[in-house]
Amino acid sequence: MSQTAFSTLELNPALLENLSSMGYAEMTPIQAQSLPHMLAGKDVIAQGKTGSGKTAAFGLGLLSNLNVKRFRVQTLVLCPTRELADQVAKEIRKLARTIHNIKVLTLCGGMPFGPQIGSLEHGAHIIVGTPGRVEEHIRKGFLNLAELNTLVFDEADRMMEMGFQSSIDAIVDEAPRDRQTLLFSATYPKQIKEIADDIMHEPVMVKVESTHDNSSITQHFFKVDDNESRMTALRLLLQQHQPESTVVFCNTKREAQEIADSLDMYGFSAVALHGDLEQRERDQTLVRFANKSASILVATDVAARGLDIDSLDAVINYHIARDTEVHVHRVGRTGRAGSKGIACSLFSDKEHYKVALLEDYLDRPIHGEELPAMDLLDKPTRRPLMTTLLIDGGKKQKVRAGDILGALTGENGINGSQVGKIHLFDNRAYVAVHSDVARTALRKLEKGKMKGRSFRVRPINR
Repeated sequence: MSQTAFSTLELNPALLENLSSMGYAEMTPIQAQSLPHMLAGKDVIAQGKTGSGKTAAFGLGLLSNLNVKRFRVQTLVLCPTRELADQVAKEIRKLARTIHNIKVLTLCGGMPFGPQIGSLEHGAHIIVGTPGRVEEHIRKGFLNLAELNTLVFDEADRMMEMGFQSSIDAIVDEAPRDRQTLLFSATYPKQIKEIADDIMHEPVMVKVESTHDNSSITQHFFKVDDNESRMTALRLLLQQHQPESTVVFCNTKREAQEIADSLDMYGFSAVALHGDLEQRERDQTLVRFANKSASILVATDVAARGLDIDSLDAVINYHIARDTEVHVHRVGRTGRAGSKGIACSLFSDKEHYKVALLEDYLDRPIHGEELPAMDLLDKPTRRPLMTTLLIDGGKKQKVRAGDILGALTGENGINGSQVGKIHLFDNRAYVAVHSDVARTALRKLEKGKMKGRSFRVRPINR
């Protein structure tokens, strides 16, 4: 038996059986180093990049510490963004599916407060949420942490960057002192060390290098003169590589929106993701990028943290990141799970100090490569394979993914293979369909009925 097999751990047999059915046999480095300590009840600080398997690590740790028969909040997982909280809750539910009646509840800002109170009244074992909203529920007396035995901080560095320090302090004050604390962070700045010293008891430190090897990600650097030539360089790289999905990273919210608008004007399919978006716009942007009906996501670092985006073909740094670890984190989003990825970074003379820091970090000289030929700009831009249709009905109207699929593929409809991802929200739903059958799909949904009633449907192109 391998030293890193999950079966070497003293885990609940139901958990082991589930891991096996999910195809998880071997632990990732972060799991192998942290899980034995977690299962022994120790506090753990784990430093590892996104994609290292950290969610399954703390998920298995907290599930092992759970008493299902006690219907009280026993675990609290804090995340910087709603997207990450949703992703973590989903993963914990998957890990827990062979253990009956485990209730996982998400409490995030940007969502109505009332229904969350109702859910809390019904009780839960595990809460996954953002610090601001969790603190509000505690302050108003809806969330009681008296029975808490495990407190998890996921992406602690981002929570600090986003200004959650006071909320975290207030939550920790309400948590029992006799508990296990698990802290996960991609970086380990002084502020995180101070928090750890303050709230953890003799923590074990686990550090795992990035799980990406250089062979799966090709990095390229291109020198530009000013903003105009930066946009031209971006267009040339997109035209040369024709990636199906690209994230373009910027350093400011304003720049993210301006670049997305410019790319759109040049015929690319681009959407912007930044902190000024309303929650609904943010959801819609992420849905369109995830379902391949927008091929370029222009984002700031804070907005893109914790995004669950699989099979990303390219990352382009419009400006080099403000610090080297963020650069490595950005680049690490492509070339995952054995697939090849490309990372391109644009820099000017003004950024020479950032380039010098990166040269030290990567241990290699950085020279500006030659940009692709200008005549690429005359070629037509790549259009996305999919189109997103918005349906004005969702979970509250009892609409399910099966209803949407059935309405699309019924008599004179489209093939099931032409339907992409379906995302359901409380009062709306999004479905991706192949662009060449979008009109037929739209007509089918407009004329057909779901749950005995008609819903308004429209395509989203912006």
